[in-house]
Amino acid sequence: MTSKKWLIFPIFAVLALGVVACGDDDDDEGGGGSGGGVSGEIAIDGSSTVFPFAQAAAEQFQTENPDVRITVGQSGTGGGFEKFCAGETDISNASRPIDAEEEVPLCEQDGVAYKELQVASDGIAVVTNPSLEVDCLTTDQLKQIWEPGSKVSSLADVDSSLPDAELSLYGPGTDSGTFDFFTETINGEEGATRKDYQPSEDDNVLVQGVEGDEGGLAYFGHSYAEQNKDRLNVIEIDGGSGCVEPTTETIQSGEYEPLARPIFMYPADEALQKPEVKAFMDFVLENSTSIAEAAQIVPAPQGAIDKSVSTLGG
Repeated sequence: MTSKKWLIFPIFAVLALGVVACGDDDDDEGGGGSGGGVSGEIAIDGSSTVFPFAQAAAEQFQTENPDVRITVGQSGTGGGFEKFCAGETDISNASRPIDAEEEVPLCEQDGVAYKELQVASDGIAVVTNPSLEVDCLTTDQLKQIWEPGSKVSSLADVDSSLPDAELSLYGPGTDSGTFDFFTETINGEEGATRKDYQPSEDDNVLVQGVEGDEGGLAYFGHSYAEQNKDRLNVIEIDGGSGCVEPTTETIQSGEYEPLARPIFMYPADEALQKPEVKAFMDFVLENSTSIAEAAQIVPAPQGAIDKSVSTLGG
């Protein structure tokens, strides 16, 4: 495909929520956010996929705990773990498990212990500009488009019945957990991808790119496709059992295979010693469904939440 003009946007956004006010710091037993008696600051960063969930959780927690100031950043799963393992954040958002070969040793080196908590579910959506009229793609066709060295420049190159229009590809950058998951699931190896696409760790940038480009095709978190479905064409995926649309029901059931996945929050053990962080994580797990619905993220199965509650402890 011919190269397109690159879009330049910020890839890091921070949402600062709340103001610090006077309050009683003694009541730290209001896990679940009912207390209104905790105060302090919580720093969260990581996955752009988890960002809407963390943002909604922070807003809801803030309503009941106005003395807690929360910042939520979105530097990507990998970028978030770099900050987390360096002790710069209290909680790391991740759209994949922490990497055992690189990130676990990094945290161990810096003495950062943590809890892995599934907080919701997600699917990776594949979308096009509405002018590209395609209803369904198979995982094999996705691989032909995205595999290393691919020369596919038109959907017609993978199926002559598909539109013969020049593609402009958009996708997550290499710090994204979505990038890691998609490349491993579709191309068979984490990080394996063609290079001639326009990357960003910010899914909103990818939405804007596809919307503004008649040949635009991208993959990113389901919630961003759901929020912008009037501006994008969301493609059904055939993982071998027929074409399936990414919806709350198909992602939670696993029918949307193989692009459904769990998403996580990683609070540091040291941070959990602070009443405000423990209260926040209790609140997240106790209200995970309503938070997910507010963020247009797929709620996690109750069994997964029960496991996270057990992992977090009392």
